[in-house]
Amino acid sequence: MAGAGRATARAGRATASGTARAARATGRGVRFAGLAAAGGVRGAGRATRRLTHAGGAGRTGLGRLIELTAGHGAGDALVTVALASTVFFGVPVGEARGPVALYLLITMLPFALLAPFVGPILDRFRSGRRYVMAGTLFGRGLLCFAMAAAVGPGDVVTLFGGALGVLVLSKAYNVSRAAIMPSVLPADITLVSANARVALFSLVSAGAVVPVGAGLSAWLGSAAVLRVAMVVFLLAGVSAVRLPRHVDSPDLEEADGEPGGPPKWRTLLQVGPAVAEAVWANVALRLFSGFLLFFLLFLVQDGGVPWLAEREPFFDVPKTIALLALAAGLGGLLGAVAANWARRRAPQVIVLITLAVTCVTTIVSAALFGLWTAVAISLVTGFAQELGKLALDAIVQREIGEEVRSSTFGVVEALLQLAWVFGGLVGLLLSLSESSVAGFATLGAALTATLGWLAVRRRRRIRAVDERIGARTGPPDDRPDPAHEPAHGPDPAHEPAHRPDPAHEPAHRPDAAYEPARPEPGDLDTTLERTKPLTNPHG
Repeated sequence: MAGAGRATARAGRATASGTARAARATGRGVRFAGLAAAGGVRGAGRATRRLTHAGGAGRTGLGRLIELTAGHGAGDALVTVALASTVFFGVPVGEARGPVALYLLITMLPFALLAPFVGPILDRFRSGRRYVMAGTLFGRGLLCFAMAAAVGPGDVVTLFGGALGVLVLSKAYNVSRAAIMPSVLPADITLVSANARVALFSLVSAGAVVPVGAGLSAWLGSAAVLRVAMVVFLLAGVSAVRLPRHVDSPDLEEADGEPGGPPKWRTLLQVGPAVAEAVWANVALRLFSGFLLFFLLFLVQDGGVPWLAEREPFFDVPKTIALLALAAGLGGLLGAVAANWARRRAPQVIVLITLAVTCVTTIVSAALFGLWTAVAISLVTGFAQELGKLALDAIVQREIGEEVRSSTFGVVEALLQLAWVFGGLVGLLLSLSESSVAGFATLGAALTATLGWLAVRRRRRIRAVDERIGARTGPPDDRPDPAHEPAHGPDPAHEPAHRPDPAHEPAHRPDAAYEPARPEPGDLDTTLERTKPLTNPHG
């Protein structure tokens, strides 16, 4: 009996010792796994920092701006995921059209009323742009907190009001970010490339948090996603305050008001043909983007597409929507990459090419509509919208002076938002017909007419510029000093070093479309004299 007791005690001690050893081994494994995960996160952070700070971006502050905009994009993506599950897919299709149309109208009215005031206010606070950007991020964090509290009781007024506030503050951030880009531009990076780098990291961060937000929404609900977005916005606001101080430095050469000078509003309206053409092309692209989103969304949910008519389609409604959303996101990513690749090309030509590609794809989709043509048009639209917007930003940053740059970006963002809303309303109406041919044919005709008008206008303007330059310089044989201008030399329009008047030299514009900023003071409205070409403080 005593021997049995001693054996039992020895077995107990052995079991306890084995359990302790197993616990220690498990603890070491968990600790090593945690250290490995932390090391992986640190390594990914260092690799990301090397990418964002490459090419002198860390020295000028562009790297910090890229990281800040990536956080801004992640927060906006989380808000979109939370509101999508609440507004778009939380009600049946027939009942969703009404709230969506109401949301579109609510977003259109404030932009039409507030657009004339947002830009001038931001221009007034050029010496505090860091704090303006931080304020837009902190404000969105507070609005996310309010919307999270309104999800449970279903307070639609608070949800729509908060969504509108987030949208307006997001546009205000984009305006401020675009206006300070020349201040953080490194010497070896062009404006198109810098804008593309910022957009690329923003799209990557948004694409990374979308599945996380969708999973969190399915697990804990939309309120949890909005609270996470609140934390992201608050952290990003702290990062905005830590931007370099030269972001706040206004250009001391520009005066807020010159006696007898033209008012800023006239300067803003006379932005020049290069900017105007790029804006109209982007308005057409943004209108088509809004149309395509809501037209395909409700057309698919209504079952008005041919591949859903099959008995057991592989791509049902959820898979189709996910595939189209993936194609649109991939197109935007490719647009940012293409903008970085095409950094040495003229941005005006890039804008017209994107519009032309969209026209061709729309016409093909109207004739051969199917699943893969829908994927193709989603991909091309995302690509064209992103690439065209980056080229437009570069044109505005290059052509518009510091004193009205924020105002110009404010008006541009408002026009693009109104175009997107109008396109969404057109898409809602045309989706009721359940005919893909009618929708794409209508928008294809509108895009083609816009492209033709812009191409003809651009051609006439370039021809007029060439004729005006030729009339000023005269033939080579009539020049007073033929020793400095041989008769067999190149065209005088392309020989700026020998022009009689060096004030007309195209210092940084490779394309003739920039010429209207350089004629004699009497040739154009004197309001254009208050704009100035870009001066890179780090070049």
